[in-house]
Amino acid sequence: MKIKLSECLRPLVLGALFLGTAAAHAAVQPLDKVVAIVDNDVIMQSQLDQRVREVQQTIAKRGQGMPPPASVLDQQVLERLIVENLQLQIGERSGIRITDEELNQAIGTIAQRNNMTLDQFRQALAHDGLSYDDAREQVRREMIISRVRQRRVAERIQVTDQEVKNFLASDLGKAQLSEEYHLANILVPTSDSASSSEVQAAAQKAEDLYKQLKQGADFAQMAIARSGSDTALDGGDMGWRKAGQLPPPFDRMLSSMPTGDITPPVRTPGGFIILKLLDKRGGQTVMVDEVHVRHILIKPSEIRTEAQTKELAQKLYDRIQSGEDFATLAKTYSEDPGSALNGGDLNWIDPNALVPEFREVMAETPQGVLSKPFRTQYGWHVLEVLGRRSTDSTTQAREQQAMNALRNRKYDEELQSWLRQIRDEAYVEIKLPGATNQAESADPAQ
Repeated sequence: MKIKLSECLRPLVLGALFLGTAAAHAAVQPLDKVVAIVDNDVIMQSQLDQRVREVQQTIAKRGQGMPPPASVLDQQVLERLIVENLQLQIGERSGIRITDEELNQAIGTIAQRNNMTLDQFRQALAHDGLSYDDAREQVRREMIISRVRQRRVAERIQVTDQEVKNFLASDLGKAQLSEEYHLANILVPTSDSASSSEVQAAAQKAEDLYKQLKQGADFAQMAIARSGSDTALDGGDMGWRKAGQLPPPFDRMLSSMPTGDITPPVRTPGGFIILKLLDKRGGQTVMVDEVHVRHILIKPSEIRTEAQTKELAQKLYDRIQSGEDFATLAKTYSEDPGSALNGGDLNWIDPNALVPEFREVMAETPQGVLSKPFRTQYGWHVLEVLGRRSTDSTTQAREQQAMNALRNRKYDEELQSWLRQIRDEAYVEIKLPGATNQAESADPAQ
């Protein structure tokens, strides 16, 4: 089975220095060489060669035709490596670390997404010519880059309430977020030159059909026999239509209709139309299960090891179990700035807004019971579930959808701008043969 690693992470393989020492071959292998100096780091020829091979394999697998000439591909790939290297250096300076536990969890998730056990995952990697250690290093680098982008890009994106309202009111917002209806229709046509008497006759015919339908006549059979629509032979079936695509008053009528109901005849430029609502999806009432939870977060740091952090979380758990006040300990010890001053209280929260490890422990913890210490990407937690409820969050769900759409749009724009910025401000000296701009720096003094 071919591993789908490329769907889960971008290939980021560290190169190595190769120096042949096998006396049996009586040949000295060439030393690896530097192809680019990037601020305080370098990119080696072996790294570039490895990435170029991966790109060539990807192009071949996708059947995208011949790859670009080697010199062009080398420069394109080198530029990608430069930008990745800069982000990794930012992560290093920012103190971003990926623990072995986090890395193991990420590897396990990738294996699960490929429907494999960890052993099968190792075998698939070997079959693809990639070692397990190389795969771990790829994941580690990608996790660091992801966290760097989260800190430097995602956290500075702001979407205002007014932007959300404007998006929901716009044609684009309505098209993306509106309900969809599966419709069937019966059309009693009228020509553009129809006289008033002909229009009245068509209106009466449509009204008679409507009455028969309300009395139980089969809509599909009536459409086949009586409709002038081009969908008549399909029983009037029009397929799925978004509410935003429907002319008034159908958009308003259908929003409050139950599935299976029909509209009264409505005059349109083509005649009188009766619609049947076969089904609908999206935009319905959204009931959200919320949990009232409080927690204490203890983070590892430069002066507190992972083991010491876990030990402190365990001591706090023991103290609460012995009768000490949760809120008081949270105010004293918790390192979650958003909840510590409130005694660790996160208030009512949608579990989907939480990281998977926190969500899973919260789901397994009965109300009024303290969880044992557990680890997430943020540190060590203990939590207590104070209550559970189901609320109507239709409006909030639509606003959140709009918020996500706007944030994703802004993120893509901001990310590209930020990547150009860090590239322009960096000192980069390219030593790749044939490359232009051998030395680049935003600082003319360099």
